[in-house]
Amino acid sequence: MGKPAVAIELTDRERVELEGLAKRRRTAQGLARRAQIVLLAAEGVENKLISTRLHSNEDTVGMWRRRFAERRVDGLYDGTTPWCASRDWG
Repeated sequence: MGKPAVAIELTDRERVELEGLAKRRRTAQGLARRAQIVLLAAEGVENKLISTRLHSNEDTVGMWRRRFAERRVDGLYDGTTPWCASRDWG
C-alpha cells in the first residue's frame, strides 16, 4: 500500500484562481492540467481517480498534489518537476 495522499484545502482566493486557470483558453495546457489536479484533490478525489479522469499518470498527480501543498499556487507555475528543479544541471 502506498503513502496516503496529501490533503488539500483551498482558500476562496486559491479556488477562484485555480478555476480560472483550468477554464481559461489562453492558459498553457500543462498549467491548466495542474490546476484541474489540485481542484479535484481539494474535493477529496483520490489520485488514482484523478489520473483516470484527466488521462494522466498517477505519479504525476501525486507530484503536483504534493507540490501544491508545499508551495501553493506559485508551485504550479514552474513547469519543471521537483527533482529537476533541485538538481544542478550546469
